[in-house]
Amino acid sequence: MKKLTLLVAFSMLLQLAFAGGLLTNYNQSAQYIRMLSRNAALEIDAVFYNPAGLVKMEDGWYFAFYSQTIFQTRDIDTQFPTLNSGHYEGETTIPVFPDVYAVYKKNNWAFSLGIGPVGGGGTAEFPSGIPTLEVPFSLIPGQLAALGQVDPALAVNSYDLEMALEASSTFWGIQVGASYAPHDKFSFYGGLRIVPSTNKYEGAIRNIQLNGVNAAAWLNGASTQVSTMAANLNALANVPEALAPILPVAGNYTLAQLVGAGQMDAVQQGQIEAGLQLMGLSPEQISAMNLNQINGAYVQAAPAFASTAQTLSGTAQTLTGTASQLGDKEVKTKQKGMGFTPIIGFNISPTDDWTFAVKYEFETKLTLENETDVDDMGLFPDGAESSNDIPAILAGGVGYRGLGWLEAQLSFNMYFDRDVNYGNNIRYSTLGQKVHRDIKGNYTELALGLQFNVADNFAFSVGGLRSKNGVTPQYQSDFSYSNSSHTLGGGIMWNITDKLTFDAGVSNTFYQDDTVTFTHPGIGSYDETYAKTTISLSAGISYSIF
Repeated sequence: MKKLTLLVAFSMLLQLAFAGGLLTNYNQSAQYIRMLSRNAALEIDAVFYNPAGLVKMEDGWYFAFYSQTIFQTRDIDTQFPTLNSGHYEGETTIPVFPDVYAVYKKNNWAFSLGIGPVGGGGTAEFPSGIPTLEVPFSLIPGQLAALGQVDPALAVNSYDLEMALEASSTFWGIQVGASYAPHDKFSFYGGLRIVPSTNKYEGAIRNIQLNGVNAAAWLNGASTQVSTMAANLNALANVPEALAPILPVAGNYTLAQLVGAGQMDAVQQGQIEAGLQLMGLSPEQISAMNLNQINGAYVQAAPAFASTAQTLSGTAQTLTGTASQLGDKEVKTKQKGMGFTPIIGFNISPTDDWTFAVKYEFETKLTLENETDVDDMGLFPDGAESSNDIPAILAGGVGYRGLGWLEAQLSFNMYFDRDVNYGNNIRYSTLGQKVHRDIKGNYTELALGLQFNVADNFAFSVGGLRSKNGVTPQYQSDFSYSNSSHTLGGGIMWNITDKLTFDAGVSNTFYQDDTVTFTHPGIGSYDETYAKTTISLSAGISYSIF
């Protein structure tokens, strides 16, 4: 069995983007959850979505706090034939997913601050593990099938284990910038997002069993039995050497006669008879054979006995080595780092009814360093560094407010995933194969949001979002996968006073299942299907000081 340090890349579990590309959280306000399209926003959440448009606000101070509660499930169904169960479930629950915004607007300038989790923000739990980590254990019974031929009592019929994985991630975005309007119809933005990032991984594999008992103990016991068999066969291979001194004087004696004459004891007789039975001779044939005939049979069989003994000795060593790998394993580590994202934006409002906006976030170069407490699997050497770059984003939006009772926004996002190296596919790496996680196209989103102003101080909204990834089958694995999706959202806006506004929304993302075919040596091709669901609830308030 391959070394268990193949249990690698817990970090892939941390691609927890909830509304956005492969790595980015684009769900950064309650208004977004209720409309799903905010790239032409002119309210306070424009700090994130359309920062160049902040100069369209009235002069004064603006503050907002929003929080989301997010529920995400991941379902993995595999047809790998040796697993006890082909169904695995993962859950992520985020009680608090906060965003804080502040804006100071004066004349043709606006200065803004935004804080929120631009990546991760939650904990992914897989209480039963994932297929890639269990597959090596599921293969053990088949790999030890030959033991049943050595001794039926050594046949391995089942395996079991307890496995749990937990990975949490928070990439905070602390964004500061300034917006300037050289003309009342267009404006510019320049800003910088600081991204302090932390990943935490905890995982354990415990109580590995074979045939319902501790695997290490069972394998060590089997090793002892096989070693004893090897020793017995070596002794049988050496029978001609042991018989050589008495052959000249007792060659015509049977085994019973030799025991009666004191030339051999009953134990030696039994061992020699057992060897002859292994050669296929019956008790009647053995009792009639003299020592010369017995010696001739052993001379002929000795090479086979010696060869089998050598094979069994190697098997015993393999069993002992495998047993040493099947003890409890634990990983507990933290990764920390910081990246920087330059951001630029442009907003044009040719009339009060129309808004056109564009924003570009540059690629975030991010290196994380391990701070490891326990690493029984050799996955996270303390002090080692790894790359976790976040792709650039181009966001554009069109807003229309000309009807008074209806506001509409159309948004488009492109995440430049093709410019980021996502490394190799872990599923293939566990097989010693190098398969790069290819991206054939950039992740894109198209959204339409409608707000219906049914009263001077109250509105409700609906929105729809289509997300399409550009990954290839080589990208997908149970460690990390991406599904194209449709999202529906809705909610309300209530102006409690002229200065205090309450927003609330709910969205549900419907992901398309993705089935990928893998090939495993000795097993052949099999399918694995990946599914997700995400529900987001959001509420928050904004307050203005004019």
